[in-house]
Amino acid sequence: MARIPDEYVSRKAEILAQFKQVLEKHLDDLMAGRIDKMLEIKEIADILCLHPVHLSKVIKLETGHHACYFYEQRILLEAKKLLTDITLPIGAIAHKLDYDVSNFTKFFKKFSGMTPSLYRKSLLNDFNQAS
Repeated sequence: MARIPDEYVSRKAEILAQFKQVLEKHLDDLMAGRIDKMLEIKEIADILCLHPVHLSKVIKLETGHHACYFYEQRILLEAKKLLTDITLPIGAIAHKLDYDVSNFTKFFKKFSGMTPSLYRKSLLNDFNQAS
């Protein structure tokens, strides 16, 4: 098998770093309320002046994960943070994360193993047991 020249290897790492930078800024903006709509991978690829398929392939090769994985992990982290505030309705959290309530519940359950309301209840139980 032919050796991949170093400049190509470093370009893949550069693309990954740029992708993560754009994604983090985008999600920071979403959480701060500066924007209210999630970008799609195609839109991130456009920002990076790359074809979406190429971007997805590079990310998969560099990390072993699809591009969506990084989105999902960050959204899950933000959802868990928001769920700690019991004054925030789950519907408001879903909306802030650009979901409807049903899809947010499905997403959260898929990646955390429980519904948002059960997650919140488990936090309350943990807090009550610790006090």
